[in-house]
Amino acid sequence: MRSVPRTQEAVVSAHDRVYRGLRSRIMLGQIAPGEPLTLRGIGRSFEVSMTPAREAVQRLVAEGALSMSNSGRVSTPELSNERIEELAALRALIEVELASRALPRAHMALIDRLQAVDGTILQAVSNRDAVGYIRGNLEFHRTLYLRSQAPAMLAMAETVWLQLGPTMRALYDRLRRTEAPQFHRLIIAALKAGDEPGLRLAVRSDVTQGLRMLIN
Repeated sequence: MRSVPRTQEAVVSAHDRVYRGLRSRIMLGQIAPGEPLTLRGIGRSFEVSMTPAREAVQRLVAEGALSMSNSGRVSTPELSNERIEELAALRALIEVELASRALPRAHMALIDRLQAVDGTILQAVSNRDAVGYIRGNLEFHRTLYLRSQAPAMLAMAETVWLQLGPTMRALYDRLRRTEAPQFHRLIIAALKAGDEPGLRLAVRSDVTQGLRMLIN
């Protein structure tokens, strides 16, 4: 098998590192909606050249996490009300199905893990840590959905989370959270009871109610 030259390996590795790091920042709301980004600034932040920075940005533009104008200006998208409504509907469709598929495998170890994650969310709330709150919230959902054994569907859900990351930060700032999401408790209760209709309703409410508060 033909080997990849070391210099090319380094570029691939740098591109992947920038992509993953920038993707995480966007998903966790560390970059505000509409915030401009430059390849030079990204390269400086990750200590790489322009080439891996450009390739990472191109991937994220293709995923809808970044937008690029005709002039080449790169920024996180400012979502319209219609776009927020669309993405909320997608979350409801995909994540309700993931939760339903996870229910037969929702043993006590999973429930204990979800309760522990909810504890970290509560700690983030008390510390007014918006990024920690979003990270915990996504971890709660990802932990549940991994039990669905539906990797393609989970990948679709994560793409939606990525597009919503900056908007979720704006939502957190507006809601001024003082406690963990109430619907998480209902999700856990439904899992304990094996209540599929209750689980579907709790997940749907959890992933759509807050987003719809952003729609004017």
